[in-house]
Amino acid sequence: MAESCVCGSNKSYRRCCGRFLDNGERAKTPEQLMRSRYSAYALGKHGDYLLQTWFPATAGGLSAAQLSEVSCQWLRLEILAKAQQGDKGWVEFNAWYRGTDGSEQVLHEKSVFQRHAGRWLYVGGEVSDKPG
Repeated sequence: MAESCVCGSNKSYRRCCGRFLDNGERAKTPEQLMRSRYSAYALGKHGDYLLQTWFPATAGGLSAAQLSEVSCQWLRLEILAKAQQGDKGWVEFNAWYRGTDGSEQVLHEKSVFQRHAGRWLYVGGEVSDKPG
């Protein structure tokens, strides 16, 4: 059986985020891009992909090497809401991870995306440590 994608889509990695991270396909929706970026952080070693899908003006001088490091153990992703209108979209989600003390923590974010030259890019997001 194929390995399930870490983004929690219930699809195989190859048919889900792997096609973006490993095969260079472009995400067709903000949700696909958000899921693939979550997978890139969770798996590590995909800093180039994260930079390529980040709106350049908001990337903040991060390097591919920094973005390739796994900073924590990501546990699961929960999509709460999403919307797309024309070349703009957003995805609200909870991303669960293991904290430095070993406890489960949650990162809540409403990510904003913009399509530029046919490619969806992450612009930024409102982040909080508590859902809702």
